[in-house]
Amino acid sequence: MTKLEVRGAPSYYACHEGSLNDLENLLLLNSINHCLVIHGEQSWKAAAPYFPNMSHVKLTFVSYQGECSLIEVQRISTIVSGTNIDAIIGIGGGKVLDLAKAVANETNKEAILIPTLASTCAAWTPLSVFYTEEGEFTHYTIFPKSTLIVLIEPRIILHSPIKYVRAGIADTLAKWYEADVLVRDLQDLPLPVKIAHQSARLCQIVLLEHSQTALNAMEAKTSSPAFLQVIETIIVAGGMVGGFGDRYGRIAAAHSVHNGLTVAHETHHLLHGEKVAYGILVQLVLEENLEEVASLLPFYRALELPIQLRDLELNRDNLEKLKAIAERTVASSESIHYLEKDFTSDDILTAILSLETFVDPLV
Repeated sequence: MTKLEVRGAPSYYACHEGSLNDLENLLLLNSINHCLVIHGEQSWKAAAPYFPNMSHVKLTFVSYQGECSLIEVQRISTIVSGTNIDAIIGIGGGKVLDLAKAVANETNKEAILIPTLASTCAAWTPLSVFYTEEGEFTHYTIFPKSTLIVLIEPRIILHSPIKYVRAGIADTLAKWYEADVLVRDLQDLPLPVKIAHQSARLCQIVLLEHSQTALNAMEAKTSSPAFLQVIETIIVAGGMVGGFGDRYGRIAAAHSVHNGLTVAHETHHLLHGEKVAYGILVQLVLEENLEEVASLLPFYRALELPIQLRDLELNRDNLEKLKAIAERTVASSESIHYLEKDFTSDDILTAILSLETFVDPLV
């Protein structure tokens, strides 16, 4: 087993109504007097009603331009250089939060994250996923230290578009299937990996049981224990899987399939978690676990997650497109190579087409 690097949690975390009211005091306790606030247009609009007035901490606001890219990191890092900014606050979804972490790392500042969506575990994990300016995945970078402060205001997420929580549920469900395939046959697991594995299992248990009730609460705009459990499972439990498990808990084949799908422009309208959801099914086919594919289909249908190529706006007859996706899925840097078997692009193409054949009579 390779050496583990454990960054299990942010230094401070809170999730309750009014959590942002503690922000200024938390900043001052950490000797932070001036923050750069990175946000999206919609994310700031969502957070502003809950964001406190600052009496003793100066804020400089900058809007991001749509992607967490190396170019965007450099643009915002240049704004920070030559100032007395002490920390970077990210307010938004996964890309904004990843951008804030990357800028904080680039400028050697602390990161404070306020998620406005529960679509990924980006608020928890000490890494950023990078894309091109056109939205194609390039790589991810793990940072030397964890985030300083994470604050969740549940009311912001309660009133967010429901599709993002649905995608977050799918992305977090993958934690179990990807972590389990990486560690289930290993012997003498280090305790952090056991914590990661149990956290991944908790993700599956909570989400399969409570997701529909949580989404119903969002439809009614009324918080509930199920809603709070689900959003904390996405952000906290989901983040702990990689935070404690390192390479044994982050990603495997499902995320590689997601990355492969990014080369197809037809899929760019889909959220990260929606593509990962499809990746789970492809991974299970690669594992020859069709029984689990069948067991997940009712859950997928209830949450309107993609099951077939047509749900991704792809065509099974366009083999050239599917081959390009398959080739990107098994690129040398991809996490699918963490698996014991060395899968090829032909294996991926066969799995995609086999999934089509298997689910046709079931959907």
